[in-house]
Amino acid sequence: MTELQPLFLRHLAQTSDEPLLLEITHAKGCVLFGPQERSWLDLISGISVSNMGHGHPDIVQAVQEQAAKYMHVMVYGEFVESPQVQYATWLANHLPGEIDSVYFVNSGSEAVEGAIKLAKRATCRTEIVSFQHGYHGSTAAALATGGNEERKRAFRPLPPDNLILPFNDINSIGQISHRTAAVLVELIQGEAGIRPADEAFIQELAYRCRVVGALLIVDECQTGFGRTGKMFAAEHYDLKPDIMILGKALGGGMPLGAFAAGKDLMQMLTTQPVLGHITTFGGHPVCCAAGLASASLITTELLQQVEEKGKFLEEKLHHTAIKEIRRRGLMMVVDLPDEPFNKAVIRRMITKGVVTDWFLFHDNGLRIAPPLVITVPELEFAARLLLESLDEVQKELHSVN
Repeated sequence: MTELQPLFLRHLAQTSDEPLLLEITHAKGCVLFGPQERSWLDLISGISVSNMGHGHPDIVQAVQEQAAKYMHVMVYGEFVESPQVQYATWLANHLPGEIDSVYFVNSGSEAVEGAIKLAKRATCRTEIVSFQHGYHGSTAAALATGGNEERKRAFRPLPPDNLILPFNDINSIGQISHRTAAVLVELIQGEAGIRPADEAFIQELAYRCRVVGALLIVDECQTGFGRTGKMFAAEHYDLKPDIMILGKALGGGMPLGAFAAGKDLMQMLTTQPVLGHITTFGGHPVCCAAGLASASLITTELLQQVEEKGKFLEEKLHHTAIKEIRRRGLMMVVDLPDEPFNKAVIRRMITKGVVTDWFLFHDNGLRIAPPLVITVPELEFAARLLLESLDEVQKELHSVN
């Protein structure tokens, strides 16, 4: 162990009994660096956060310049702070439909909490509908909407009146009723192992929400900012949600979340009661400056390259151990025989210098979500080492059996 690792285990709260324990000294582009000249190609971008890679000079400059001007000066929503205003304006110009008002918070989970409050305030209803195998965060209301009982059981009672429906099941949509405040959905379920919503399902879902007066909330924490080859996954469906959830890549590597809606809808949080949703650090000026710098780098050309790069990598991955590949842009899962096989491959790849990961609700799926700026030679390197790892793990497991 290095000098820091025992202190990490002793003094930082742990999320699992098997942390990766990779010590990172610095990062550049698509590469993470550690002590003793170790390096790893980053195939997960901090779970779809660092879409423009690590240490991009434009983002670093934005952070440095804003930090030199001012950092925290007041709770969100009281002072006119240029980074917040500029980024909210950029988002209003790029989000779908009539969404033109942004409430900045600290994370995707907090954005879900705020969106649920907004929906209940606007509709005077209490039921929140979401879907099996969906994931919307770990705070109480967000966890209650999650579609995996195993993750919720130890923390009950959670906020009540949540209806969990089967994903991609048009026949279940009729259960959305005049009691429903909002429907919360991922257009591509991330932690379920990259499961896209069917076009017909989403269109029927949107129609049902209009019929009963429920709000449609689309969670784009993982899919937003070019990950799928579009700026937002809603563009694949020509969808105009009532509320959108943003996080992860929103901050360009800094902690930032947001829920966004039309101005008239969002205005309901300002009265009855006043300060209907408040946050101390939401929309931190340094985070907004970083997010705007990052988002501004996502060009039409880059979005086209995202799909091309994803297709290139997918076509490289042919192996008897691979059961299926599902992908949209550079959001990919490689299905392997089972969880032990998958975990063995992940560990093997780390020893070879490539970082990948698994999924919360899909334990035999290997996650691939690299920075969007990854190069073709880096993708070739990743594919070669993944195929080598599959060969080696397959031989080892066969020899044991």
